[in-house]
Amino acid sequence: MALAIYGTGVSSGIAIGRAHVVRGRRLDTQEHPIEPDQVDREVRRFRLAVGRASEDLRRVRRQLPADTPVEVTEFLDIHVLMLEDSSIADAPAEIIAEQQCNAEWAINLQCDRLKAVFEEMEDPYIRSRANDVDQVIGRVLNQLAAEGADDYVGEHYRGLVLVAEDVDPASFLLLYQEGIAGLVTEHGGPLSHTAILARSLKMPAVMGLRNALRLINEGELVVLDGQRGVTLADPGRTVQRHYREKLRQESARQSLLQQVRRQPTQTVDRCPIRLQANVDLAEDMALAKLNGAQGVGLFRTEYLFLNREIPPDEEEQFQAYAALVGKLGDGATTIRTLDLGADKQVDSIRASGSSMINPALGLRAVRLCLSEQEMFLCQLRAILRATALGPVNILIPMLCNTQELFQVKSLVQQAERELRAEQVPVGPYQLGGMIEVPAAALSARTFAKNLDFLSIGTNDLIQYTLAIDRIDDQVGYLYDPLHPAVLKLLQITLDAAGAVGTPVSLCGEMAADTTYTRLLLGLGLRDFSVSPARLLEVRQVVNSTDLSVISRLTRRIMRASHPARIAALVRELNEV
Repeated sequence: MALAIYGTGVSSGIAIGRAHVVRGRRLDTQEHPIEPDQVDREVRRFRLAVGRASEDLRRVRRQLPADTPVEVTEFLDIHVLMLEDSSIADAPAEIIAEQQCNAEWAINLQCDRLKAVFEEMEDPYIRSRANDVDQVIGRVLNQLAAEGADDYVGEHYRGLVLVAEDVDPASFLLLYQEGIAGLVTEHGGPLSHTAILARSLKMPAVMGLRNALRLINEGELVVLDGQRGVTLADPGRTVQRHYREKLRQESARQSLLQQVRRQPTQTVDRCPIRLQANVDLAEDMALAKLNGAQGVGLFRTEYLFLNREIPPDEEEQFQAYAALVGKLGDGATTIRTLDLGADKQVDSIRASGSSMINPALGLRAVRLCLSEQEMFLCQLRAILRATALGPVNILIPMLCNTQELFQVKSLVQQAERELRAEQVPVGPYQLGGMIEVPAAALSARTFAKNLDFLSIGTNDLIQYTLAIDRIDDQVGYLYDPLHPAVLKLLQITLDAAGAVGTPVSLCGEMAADTTYTRLLLGLGLRDFSVSPARLLEVRQVVNSTDLSVISRLTRRIMRASHPARIAALVRELNEV
């Protein structure tokens, strides 16, 4: 009898395959004394395992798709560096020699020591790095367990649906490259690194399935529906036929999707829609251009500052910005100023004290930049220098009040005066602000009057509106883009900007999710900015939408208040 287990669909698509159930994130190990003449052999075992673990990560890093989020590449780089650090690469070998024990026991001892050091730290960010230690050590232990095998992962994973408590991005990438068909986890949510990666790779995934490890058996046939967020264990033949037909239809849809690449982005009633790309690195531009992006709607600059002791100087930043400008024809490059703080910290300018109690509510984004004006001016000078190379927009994150806005404007003008005094060319540019806190949305008309454009960041807007940590799976079920309060704030922003003729784009995950494309069009959005990999899917929905048809349903959605009713109306909207 089929068993339906519901979670959160984090990556759409359907997977049908046998379950591979991974119980536990680390292997259990016991101490085994060894003879003195066996020490060298055991040290070699250990070093070989470290080398294989490192090479696995490097191989994954080399084979990443062009649109892989920068958070994932940095995650892999950090783990490679940890494997090269003496605390992991050498210390266990010393324990093997001193205690004459097996490699598994030695590396477990070292793991416990390192985690204890991290967990004693007062800084929550540093304390959280204990998870990385656990993951890296677990990878070495897996290599020790797999020694002698031709391939640690192997072809026996091909076509299987992985069922686990949780999966870090590196492990997920390894398994993806070996051909797993889908992913089911007990923990995680739509904005976790692994979820974002699954969407980039178009891998069906459902997360937050409580008790999945207890309810799904090894080798059992399962159907994973990433759109509905459900996993069916031991489905009957009728259910299997239904989903295999859906798979066939999806394959045909993907073939049609390639034809969209050559089409302009406009609705059925010929309303032009602007479709831009979110990029983190210059390498992302190739896929953005291939899929017809009309500009860069968001370039995240904070990744130039992460994982380094000294912030990049003006010249390094300028070179990074220059590599982007003009790569998408006449489309502008929108460069967002630093959005550091919260989940992205930099050692040299890390917030401290009360801000670390809840960094998402503390000194982050524009607040941090206004408190570190020398750093901010350095970035503004680099961006302004890039304006001489092509059309550039400057985007300020997390604005809350006009005082911040006027301070920013003053600093932009100061940076421009300095450059002109130095006879450094500065081209035309536009200054915009992000709407990502309720206060900004409610003040959207004021911001629209004083800025050249607005950009809605729905990830943070939803988080702050609903008072939830968007990466905490314990409250992940509350993260709801269709919450009436969120929809009202979107409508307020679009109406306020429209009243004064200020353009508005939307660059959060909501823009890339085709579930919401028609609703956003009905609310009046005409400018989307999404990851390069999602451009074609969004364009396809836009090109099949008749604005005159969806307007009535959109008004009904905005009048509804019950979540189930809103969801039903959105489904109806997407079927017209």
